[in-house]
Amino acid sequence: MNSIDIDVIRTALDWQSRGHRVVMGTVVRTWGSAPRPPGSLMIIRDDGQVAGSVSGGCIEDDLIRRVAAGELALRLPDTTTYGQTAEEVRRFGLPCGGSVQVVLEPLSPQSQLRELLVLIEQHQRVERRLDMATGLVRMGAATEGDKLQFDGQSLTTVHGPRLRLLIIGGGQLSRYLAAMAVMLDYQVTVCEPRVEYHEGWEAMSGVTLSTQMPDDLVLAMRLDHNSA
Repeated sequence: MNSIDIDVIRTALDWQSRGHRVVMGTVVRTWGSAPRPPGSLMIIRDDGQVAGSVSGGCIEDDLIRRVAAGELALRLPDTTTYGQTAEEVRRFGLPCGGSVQVVLEPLSPQSQLRELLVLIEQHQRVERRLDMATGLVRMGAATEGDKLQFDGQSLTTVHGPRLRLLIIGGGQLSRYLAAMAVMLDYQVTVCEPRVEYHEGWEAMSGVTLSTQMPDDLVLAMRLDHNSA
């Protein structure tokens, strides 16, 4: 799970805590060229505010309108598909004849988003299964190779920590590597106990600078198979 989708979950919980009705959209299938891959998340608030995206802007306005009108996901999860016809592709601006299918889920305490966020922040990989007929959610540990599955009756998504990159040494090459890794959505930590190499790192967005010794930091970070 990337940082954008984690922020979407946090925002959904914040909106719910303030009494808003929130619907979460998940891309479950794409055909042809699609701006966002399966698993991408978007949330729609009852007043039309949104966070995240499911198409890069092609279909969001229509989803907002239909959710606000009660046409989709009023009480139970619902499914909608865009780009099934050439007219829809032209209307919504989907690239290269692409199509996208989205599951829309009205959020409630039974959605277990808060429990999901706690597990993600503990660096656990989690499998979340949504029952389309009831809206009930079950969660369990995800295993290697697990991925999004949707068969019309249930939606299974896999969530977990961002990929982490530990760079030891704060020299010039480390700066180039860190910049590329941030753009690829890695959580980047640079280990550099030598103060002579610290200048400029504090201003680099998305990078954490540690002054610990490398062996101590490796143990403290509890690196796992999602780390490099």
